[in-house]
Amino acid sequence: MTQLRSLAFFICFFAWSTVMNLAFLPFLPFDRKWIVLGQRIWSRGIVVLLRSICNLRLEIRGEEYLPSGAAIVAAKHQSAFETMIFHLITDDPAIILKKELLSIPVYGWYCRKTKMIAVDRKGHAAALKSMLAQAQHAMDDQRPIIIFPEGTRSPLDEDLPFQPGIAALYTKLQQPVVPVALNTGLFWPRRSFFCRPGVMVIEFLPPIEAGMDRKVFMKELKSRIETKTEALVAEGRTKYIS
Repeated sequence: MTQLRSLAFFICFFAWSTVMNLAFLPFLPFDRKWIVLGQRIWSRGIVVLLRSICNLRLEIRGEEYLPSGAAIVAAKHQSAFETMIFHLITDDPAIILKKELLSIPVYGWYCRKTKMIAVDRKGHAAALKSMLAQAQHAMDDQRPIIIFPEGTRSPLDEDLPFQPGIAALYTKLQQPVVPVALNTGLFWPRRSFFCRPGVMVIEFLPPIEAGMDRKVFMKELKSRIETKTEALVAEGRTKYIS
């Protein structure tokens, strides 16, 4: 039954995404706020589909730490879900993503219009410089920056190293960083068309204040995210995975 529900969800997911992509094309020449609105509606629709088809619900914890305006949010990355949900739970996010995504028709156009922060992974120092410049613009526009420090989706029980981009943002922008832990990979695994019923938890943690030594900051960020993620995954397994 779970496999059938998952199949039904992904059929509806792709249909919903197609409808939303086409529906907001006429708004591309106008103010970017319309595309931002479209992204929020799209994300909310995905949450509704997951709940109604897969019995997979979303719970946000630590909302008191959820930033408004300019901020750096560093989130664990286990599932495709994270690339969608921050459009809904943060206001006009500037999500750091790989530059290749800008080449995707329609989707890439929307990313450009909403000023996502595109990074060339092969660009090394030049790519880092470009990312920091784009991030500063997002800060100036009072937008939250969303970064996945691992740089890719991590296997559920695998500890991937954090990439230097988050340390560069922290040092350059001199802003607090809000860590985010989650258990999404337990219910919507990476590279999978399978969704288990349960509750995906995304938890915002107390911010790490600006001004720490770079190495101390990286150690603290990783410890907070990984420790809480491990606890959330264990909780999810106990409650929902037999």
